[in-house]
Amino acid sequence: MQTTDKTAKEIFNDVMANPQRVPFGFGKKAVLVNVDPQKAYTRTDLFKTAYETDPKQLEYTNQLVRGFREKGWPVVWTHVAFLDSAEDAGVWGTRTDTPDSLQNIKYGSERAEFDERCEIDHSRDVIYTKRMPSAFFETPLQSLLVWHQVDTVIITGGSTSGCIRATAVESLSRGYRTIVPMECVADKHESYHYANLTDLHLKYADVLPVANVLEWLNGNA
Repeated sequence: MQTTDKTAKEIFNDVMANPQRVPFGFGKKAVLVNVDPQKAYTRTDLFKTAYETDPKQLEYTNQLVRGFREKGWPVVWTHVAFLDSAEDAGVWGTRTDTPDSLQNIKYGSERAEFDERCEIDHSRDVIYTKRMPSAFFETPLQSLLVWHQVDTVIITGGSTSGCIRATAVESLSRGYRTIVPMECVADKHESYHYANLTDLHLKYADVLPVANVLEWLNGNA
């Protein structure tokens, strides 16, 4: 095992400056999967469970959303919510039972609501409720991607070390080129955020500046 005195952020910057593998690259058609941009995780002024990495995260995400809509490509939003009884929360959701616990993100609650800054078009965007980390797990996401014949999955949201990582690993495992725009994902702690971006970039996804993703999106006829 290699050891270092560098921070996770320093290691990430080193990896980004010195690519160690061939990029997966973009394909011909993409889906945008916005993972859990709900108030429980975005409204730091309201909830202890919320976090912010880049203050413009949702602005950048909305830029991607607009670009996808212009092309008629699918836009997906996921959020976490559970029954009042929490009997659908499983082992993951019921480890603790406090007002801030995962199992207490109830259907219809403010914590389950999407952040009002998200530009969601309820007439055409796809919205899934998920109960586990990956956006693919027990949702119709895979069927949607087959129907739209996409080969690339672009992922935004949070948390980087949790649901973003789980979704990205499963995306690659299902054969999709997987892209994570770095300004569009967030985590509770800088160390978790950058350590997982590093690992994702080295193994499972292309972690790119959002400007690069927008450039590809705007240039893709």
